[in-house]
Amino acid sequence: MRKKVLVVGGAGYIGSHTCLLLAERGYEPVVFDNLSNGHEEFVRWGPFEQGDIRDKARLDEVFAKHQPEAVLHFAALIEVGESVKNPVAFYDNNVTGALTLLSATMDAGIKAFVFSSTCATYGLPERVPLDEGHPQAPINPYGRTKWIVEQALKDFSNYKDLKSVMLRYFNAAGADFEGRIGEWHKPETHAIPLAIEAALGRRQGFKVFGTDYNTRDGTCVRDYIHILDLADAHVRAVDYLLSGGETVELNLGTGTGTTVKELLDAISKVSGRPFPVEFAERREGDSTTLVANNDKAREVLGWQPRYTLEDIISSAWRWHSTHNAER
Repeated sequence: MRKKVLVVGGAGYIGSHTCLLLAERGYEPVVFDNLSNGHEEFVRWGPFEQGDIRDKARLDEVFAKHQPEAVLHFAALIEVGESVKNPVAFYDNNVTGALTLLSATMDAGIKAFVFSSTCATYGLPERVPLDEGHPQAPINPYGRTKWIVEQALKDFSNYKDLKSVMLRYFNAAGADFEGRIGEWHKPETHAIPLAIEAALGRRQGFKVFGTDYNTRDGTCVRDYIHILDLADAHVRAVDYLLSGGETVELNLGTGTGTTVKELLDAISKVSGRPFPVEFAERREGDSTTLVANNDKAREVLGWQPRYTLEDIISSAWRWHSTHNAER
């Protein structure tokens, strides 16, 4: 019988790709999602339970029904700009919701918890590439809510014996190569889908914020990691915890930085469609360079990213060009 894993937020972008790999590797993913940002048609590899992470009674019911052996938590609000405009909603969902989920997890006797965290917990980099020992000083409510949950997880590990893997993502991108699922946010704020929509003629063009950074071409540098590499790390994290692994925080990135201009050139090349680009002033809070040191994830999970920037763009292009923006 396949081991069940509760995937909270499993109808969303990263959660659904993780469900795909969990099922491929012999687990049964049970998706719990309120569909505020997820899509029911992305639930394809196991049962679906609709509910909200702030609803303890509903969580208790789902835990009792399915009796999972581990929990993966993806159900967070993620838009940095929105977190500045509406911090209360971010604290309510990302902190109160996470604590409610953690309470239900521990009440159900589950000892393995994988948390979707972010490199935004580091704040502005003091050194690059960023390793897990870098000071954490988040500069926006989104990053702070994730950092607070990490602190709680460390306390619960020490005092309640709940073991967790905290995965600090860099820039997730790309899609399932068969085009079954992909990146679908409303509104879309991520660079690759926005540029692809510009190449498809679905939006006016692409805006680059800042051209005077201290980088090789003046634009910001980011570490783009394929969604299936990210999903692979989550499945490995479940394996690790169920095999008796200890609480740990791990960066998930490729270790290679790409400038915004390089990214746009690669998208034009893969798509064969140039598109208008507008250059604007810097945005407040944008770091010059965010690149991961991923040595610890390699060492702890035996994980390493397999896919290239071209793989990311070609898989994303396939998804967006065959799925209308309005859907």
